[in-house]
Amino acid sequence: MKRPALYSRHGKTGSPSTSAEVVRQDTVAPEQTPPASPKPSRWHRFKRAISSWPSRYPKFSAFTLGVALMACVFAMQFALQQSGQKLTQEDIDEAVLSALQTVPIPSVTARAYEQIIPSVVRVRSFVTPRDKKGNPMEEQQHGVGTGVVIVDKGIILTNLHVVRGGDRLEITFMDGLTTTAHITGVKVEDDLAVLQAHKIPDDLTAAALASTADLQPGDHVAAVGFPFGIGPSVSAGVVSGLKREFKSPESGENMSNLIQFDAAANPGNSGGPLVNSEGEVVGIVTGILNPSKQRTFIGIGFAVPIENAASAVGMPPF
Repeated sequence: MKRPALYSRHGKTGSPSTSAEVVRQDTVAPEQTPPASPKPSRWHRFKRAISSWPSRYPKFSAFTLGVALMACVFAMQFALQQSGQKLTQEDIDEAVLSALQTVPIPSVTARAYEQIIPSVVRVRSFVTPRDKKGNPMEEQQHGVGTGVVIVDKGIILTNLHVVRGGDRLEITFMDGLTTTAHITGVKVEDDLAVLQAHKIPDDLTAAALASTADLQPGDHVAAVGFPFGIGPSVSAGVVSGLKREFKSPESGENMSNLIQFDAAANPGNSGGPLVNSEGEVVGIVTGILNPSKQRTFIGIGFAVPIENAASAVGMPPF
């Protein structure tokens, strides 16, 4: 099938109007030719390049752009000095302002999400029920939650109630790799389980952990996970309180020294990371307070401090 021409550079042939136009162009006197535009200065070319960066390099992060901008300013200053011109502070401020006006700065939550997401996994447990004669029936999903890689060998932290009672555990990494896993350790009092994935991506990244010693009410945090199996999803909020106590409806355990937060969390977020504004894990989401039986978020969530979680793996926290 013949493909139609797109954006042809040639006009129609044999058109009287076109021919007349060609004649008129050929007969224009030299003195009638519009004067050429003056060549822009190096400084104006530099500012134009800065303004065009967002469209030419849409994946530039704000940090990368800042480094590139500084490098260009120094390079431009050197070039102007060589030509006898001087780059003033006003010129630099104008270039920086132009860049800030044209490059959107990502939010705190967006930066935190970008940092943690390679280390987040979906965790599912399955059971195989048996009929009255003891014959195995079709496998069924038993639990769904979230986990976070804390050692790049495939060691994952999640909630114990997500995997407890499962006959088979399944992990899905952010690159799409799905594999089975087994439990290597538990910490019942903190509703924590440690998993070992049977296969891992080649470029698996472990999450960065941050001490909660300096954590204060009002600090920004984000919860990342798979609420109701949907995700990965991120929600933002603040630390609402510290050293809270909570009785887990899933395990029945009385838990203490918890981080209270108000970033939206729902069933499926369990076991996922609670991260600070830098994307560092400060806790493992473990439960939500809800007086009803609907198990939906009303503004109070709890996370186990990362120090407790690290001890479940046998790691010195910090």
